Amino acid sequence: MTQAKSPLPELPIPTHVAVIMDGNGRWARARHRPRAYGHRMGVRAARRAVEACHAQGVKVLTLFAFSQENWHRPITEVRLLMQLFRRVLAREIRSLHANGVRLRFIGDHRELSAELLRQMRDAEQLTAVNPGLLLQIAVGYGGHWDIVQAARRLCEAGQPITEAALEQSLVTTDLPLPDLLIRTGGEHRLSNFMMWQLAYAELYFTDTLWPDFDADEFGRALAWYAARERRFGRVPEAG
Repeated sequence: MTQAKSPLPELPIPTHVAVIMDGNGRWARARHRPRAYGHRMGVRAARRAVEACHAQGVKVLTLFAFSQENWHRPITEVRLLMQLFRRVLAREIRSLHANGVRLRFIGDHRELSAELLRQMRDAEQLTAVNPGLLLQIAVGYGGHWDIVQAARRLCEAGQPITEAALEQSLVTTDLPLPDLLIRTGGEHRLSNFMMWQLAYAELYFTDTLWPDFDADEFGRALAWYAARERRFGRVPEAG
């Protein structure tokens, strides 16, 4: 990790930022390059996001790296994404660990290779007690799957399905809910990402394609967030 900018002055900083990293393919196509090139440049943007969160004091960063729906992409692209994931994890883990970042992976991992699962488990164990930013990577994740698996766990345990019990059975149970969702690439939808957890998050959509997302773009998202009045269904306080 490189030295990033210092925290923004006097702005409320979200505790948990979630990001839908969209636009790698379109970014590459605009440059007449293969989609694989866009994905590789997207890795650089992810590194910048980690550095920006570290600098600004964000406690949790969740990156939507690979959805359940992504398994339906062409097999060559899926294979490339999995290979890229393995290479990046092997290359970046030492730097992340040295900077106190704690890694965590969420999602339905039954389709992942044994080698990738081993890498993910080793990375989580290596960084388990690190005190810095929690970097949560959603791989094979779907919001519907998360809710269904939570309900199934409660049923198997013979527990009633209540709102509180269901939330405690989600894969993010021990984390604060996201305060801010950032989606790049111009689309204005959640795409089955953290459907329960994002109920009261502030949703920031930008046309910037993910490989172009940098510290300045992140700062604009944080400034937008700081200007929001978060009421959680309540009326504003009387002045």
